[in-house]
Amino acid sequence: MKNNNELVFLPLGGSNEIGMNLNLYGFGPEHDRKWIIVDVGVTFGDLTTPGIEVIVPDPKFLEGEEILGIILTHAHEDHIGALGWLWDKVKAPLYATPFTAFLIREKLREAGVDDFKLTEVPLGGHVDLGPFGIDYVTITHSIPEPNGLAIKTPLGTILHTGDWKIDPDPITGKPTDISTITALGDEGVLAMVCDSTNVFVEGRAGSEADVKVELEKLIRTLKKRVAVACFASNVARMDSVIRAAEACGRSVCLVGRSMHRMAAAAKSVGLMAGINEFVTEGEAARMKDNEVLYLCTGSQGEPRAALSRIADGNHPQVKLKEGDACVFSSRVIPGNEIGIRSLQNRLSDLGVEIHTEKDHPGIHVSGHPCREELIEMYGWARPKIAVPTHGERRHLQKHASLAAEIGVPEQVTPRNGDMVRLAPGKPEIIDEVPAGRLFVDGGVLVSEASDALRERRHAAHNGMLFVSFALNAKNQLASYVDVRGLGLAFENDDTISDQLEMMCDLVEKAITKLSREEREDDETVEITVARVLKKAAQNIWGRRPIVETIILRL
Repeated sequence: MKNNNELVFLPLGGSNEIGMNLNLYGFGPEHDRKWIIVDVGVTFGDLTTPGIEVIVPDPKFLEGEEILGIILTHAHEDHIGALGWLWDKVKAPLYATPFTAFLIREKLREAGVDDFKLTEVPLGGHVDLGPFGIDYVTITHSIPEPNGLAIKTPLGTILHTGDWKIDPDPITGKPTDISTITALGDEGVLAMVCDSTNVFVEGRAGSEADVKVELEKLIRTLKKRVAVACFASNVARMDSVIRAAEACGRSVCLVGRSMHRMAAAAKSVGLMAGINEFVTEGEAARMKDNEVLYLCTGSQGEPRAALSRIADGNHPQVKLKEGDACVFSSRVIPGNEIGIRSLQNRLSDLGVEIHTEKDHPGIHVSGHPCREELIEMYGWARPKIAVPTHGERRHLQKHASLAAEIGVPEQVTPRNGDMVRLAPGKPEIIDEVPAGRLFVDGGVLVSEASDALRERRHAAHNGMLFVSFALNAKNQLASYVDVRGLGLAFENDDTISDQLEMMCDLVEKAITKLSREEREDDETVEITVARVLKKAAQNIWGRRPIVETIILRL
C-alpha cells in the first residue's frame, strides 16, 4: 500500500510580519494530518486600527483538525500572548520550560481559563507527540529560557529556531548549545525555520554583558533621580539595570505591573539571585535623589504604562522633575515612533534629561541575529531547506537570498496561510488556507473586516453627521430637522450654523419629495437622508461622513 504521508509547515502568523507568531507542523496524508502548534502570539494595534490594542491570528483553519499539542518556545507576548484569547479555538496540551510555564499559568488564569493541561519541560528536555519527537535546544535571546526546537519526524528533522541571537556571555541562562545544533547538522537537518528580524544588519547583535557595563558608566554620571525604561520581558536587561544601579549605590524601585510580574517569574526559577530587595514607590519617594533608580514599563510610549503616567504627572507616587534623567534601554519598534517621540517630549517639558542608544551606543542590544550570526547558525545546522520566518516580506526574501549565497540548496518564503510541503520531494507551497486576524475589541474577538472597525476607521477619516426628526401617523414631518456634526471642521460658529441649517433644509426637502408609502419604510428614509447629506458634505469638505439617522414615530 502506498504511503501518502507528508510533512508540512503552515504559518498562520509571523510570516510577512514581525510578531503574532503561530506556526503549525503537520504530518500524515492530506485527509488525516496530525498537527502540533508552535507558539500562539499577539501583535498590537496602530493608527490604522483605532480603538484596537491587541490583535491575534485567526486559527479558523484548525477547526476539526487533530492538534496533538502546543509547544511554546519562550515567553514573549508575540509568542504566548494570544493563548488566553484563543484558548477555546486551539485547546490542546501545553508544553513549556519553567519560566515560560509560570507566565502561561498566570496569563490563562487572568483570562478565566482553568481547564488547561500544562507540562513543564526541563531545559534541553524532550517531548513525544504522535509522529513528532521534539527536543528543546538552548539558545540565547532577550528573555530567560529561549528555546529552539529540533522536531524529528519519519520524513526528516526540522530545526525551528524561535527567536534567537548568539550571545557568548548571557546575563541569564546558558550560552547557545552549539554542540547540539552541530550534532543535528551531522545527523541531517531537512529544514531550518529561522528568525529573519535583523537580516539587513551586518555583524552581530552584541552581548548583554556589555550592556551592563555601558549602563553602569552612564548611571554613574547622573546625579539626580534616574528612571530606566526597558521591556519588562527582557529579564536579562532588568538584571543588568538592577546590578548597574546597585554598583552606583542606588536602590531599585519597580514601576509598572509587568515589571513586578516578570521579576516574580524570574525569581521563581532562580534568576536575579544576589540582588537587594526592591524598594516600594512610597519608600523611594522619601529617599535622596541620588539613592534611587526607577525601573519602568512604557519604553514604547504606551499611553497607560508607568512612564507615560509619570510624564503626564498622573502617577500617584513617582515624580520626575528638572535635572532628573530617563534612560531608554530599548529599541524603537517600527510603528511606535510617534508615541515614543511624544513621551520623550513630555518628559523634556518636565526638565528631564533623555538618554537613548543613539546618544549612548551600547546601552541596548538586539535579541535577534544579524547577518554574521545567521551565517554561523547555517554553518552549524546545514539544512537542506531554508524557511525564513519572523519578518516582513522584504526580510524573508533577503534571508532567502542569504541562504542561497551560502549554499543552502532550497529556499521557501511562505506568507501566512501558505502550506509548505517539506517532504517528500521538492519543497513547495501546495495549498493556501485562511489566515486572517482577529481584533480584541471591547474585550471580545471580532473579525478584521468587522462593521464596527470599518465604521470607526471611516468616522476617524471622514467624521459623522447625526440627523433627527419626527414623523406623525400620516408619515409627515412633525418636527424640525436637526443636523449635528462630529469630527468635521468649521471656520467659526456662524459657519457651523449656516452649513448645518442648509443641511436641515436639504433633508426636509428630500423627505417631502418621498411618497407617503416610501416614508413608511425607515430604511428608505435613512438611505435618502444619507445620500443627501453625504453629497452636501462632499461639496463642503470633500469628505463623505457616516450619517446616523434617528427617526421618531409619533
